[in-house]
This record gives sequence, C-alpha cells and structure tokens, in this order.
Amino acid sequence: MNDIKLALLGSEGAGKSAVLVRFLTKRFIGEYASNANSLYHKRFSIDGRQLNLEVFDPCSQSEESRCILEEPLDWADGFVVVYTISDSTSFLNAKNILAQIKESRRETCKGEVPICLVGNKQDLCHSRQVSEEEGRSLAQENKCLFQEVSAAENYLEISNLFIKLIRHVMEQLKHRGDRRRYSGSKSMAKLINNVFGKRRKSV
Repeated sequence: MNDIKLALLGSEGAGKSAVLVRFLTKRFIGEYASNANSLYHKRFSIDGRQLNLEVFDPCSQSEESRCILEEPLDWADGFVVVYTISDSTSFLNAKNILAQIKESRRETCKGEVPICLVGNKQDLCHSRQVSEEEGRSLAQENKCLFQEVSAAENYLEISNLFIKLIRHVMEQLKHRGDRRRYSGSKSMAKLINNVFGKRRKSV
C-alpha cells in the first residue's frame, strides 16, 4: 500500500473544499466552513497500485498569512493550489502560496515539487477576472500542472487532474530515497492532532 499525502491550499471562496469533495465523492456541495481544518482519507487504485490517500484541507489562507505551519508543508508529497477565475485577488494569493511552497521545500525536496494550479468556477466565465492564459503562464513559471475546472459542473476534469498529480507524486517518490516519513513519528502525529483536531474524514 502506497501512502500519498496532498495539501489543498487557496483563498476563502475559491471553492477548494468543493473541488476536493467533488473528486472524493463525485458530489458537489457548495458551502463549507472556511475556518476549519480537515484531513480526508481515501483508498483507491491507480495503474493497478493500491493507494492510501490523505488530503489536508486547512482553513483558507489570507493574502497576508504565511500559509500553514511549516511541518504540514513538509508533510505533504504534493499540493493543489486553488483560485477562482472570477476573483483576481484569489489568483494573486495563489501566486503567493506557490512562492511559499517553493521557499519551504527548496532545501528538502530534490527535483520539482508536485503541484497542480487549479482555476475553479469555470462556469462563471461571464464574471471572469483571470484569463486562462494568466493561469497557464503562472503554472509554467512555477513548473506545475494547470487546469481550469468547475466543481459545480464537471467531475471528470477534476478527477483527471488529481490522478495526474498523484502519478507525478508517485514518480517523485521513486527518486526520493531520503524521504522523511512524518506519518511514523510521534511528534508529527501530535502536530497533526493539534492542527487538524478531530476533523478526520474517511470517504
């Protein structure tokens, strides 16, 4: 059983939790508490390999914040950074989050950090403030995957982007013999409990 750990980051109102739940359950739920931390678990298979997926969905990050704690940033094998195409501020915040990830992982990660930049709420194209070209350019600049999606309307695109990211993570882990397994340490387990509280969900 391969363990894959992802962190989901983005501004309040970007719909990051809706994107995640759409992937995990195929359902769309429009409203979530943005001030809570959650840890989701799911077992499934990709390319014939059984995976144990954990996804950390923290409270939304403000433009001024230093994202989340350093240890969970190190804990994650890959990241999904979400903004909404109808809010340019959320896009600027996503840019800031990408910079923080790269800064945090510069010394601990060999090679590229597996990241997917997601432009959500594609169904609100009539209110678009961020062009697809801007999103793609930011992704290329940070050497990460990119996809515009609508959590409200399309499950398949969201599923495909998560699977691409997970495959990228699996490829990176093959070449990381020095990978630190935080899940086996008591200190990290204590940190996870403190940060996430009791909001652990299996789907």
